[in-house]
Amino acid sequence: MFTWTDNVSLSRARAVPLVRILVVDDHSVVRDGLAVLLDREEGMRVVGCAATGEEAVGAARRLTPEVVIMDLILPHLNGIDATRQIIDEMPDTHVIALSACHTPEHVYRALRAGAHAYVLKSAASAELLLAIHEVIAGRHYVSPALTALFVKGVLSTAIPRSPFDLLSVRERDVLRAIVTGSTSTDIALHLSLSRKTVDTYRGRIMTKLGVSNRSKLIRFALEFELPTA
Repeated sequence: MFTWTDNVSLSRARAVPLVRILVVDDHSVVRDGLAVLLDREEGMRVVGCAATGEEAVGAARRLTPEVVIMDLILPHLNGIDATRQIIDEMPDTHVIALSACHTPEHVYRALRAGAHAYVLKSAASAELLLAIHEVIAGRHYVSPALTALFVKGVLSTAIPRSPFDLLSVRERDVLRAIVTGSTSTDIALHLSLSRKTVDTYRGRIMTKLGVSNRSKLIRFALEFELPTA
């Protein structure tokens, strides 16, 4: 029989809005562990998981989560580019970068792409839960271990812009292939493009980066450490 006490409990449960969460990581053990951790928290529910950047974007479109827990090192489409696509299409989504990478370049690129928080994988689970509460409340969060990158605890407005932020996702794919020594024909086959299209991309890349030939383009990419993720 449905009692008044049951009704009160149900009302309280309904009073707690569920935070819908998408977990993105290419390791199933990490996805499963995060799902168990988050599902047992009151007011949180994992509505889906993804193993690649492409899957993450598709799942975000389909499931419309409030929060996306995003690994950065992902196959095919990396986590930073996936974050950028999700935020561009769904600006109300809160992305939390969860990564083992702690270099300034990774942190700045993730935040510039639209991530609302950056949590190190070495952090305690309580820190990830705190980050979720912070972003839902409209605030940013960065692991305390990364405070040296910040001024008085607040992200500096003078974040150094990577020259590679000027490039589109496909242009960066082409540039990485050029740096490895691939020919236009090789790149065209690998990326399912025509050779003419690859040459067009190379011309755009050189224009954006201000270099005049292929050797200078490769030297530029090596000097500024073209990110692999």
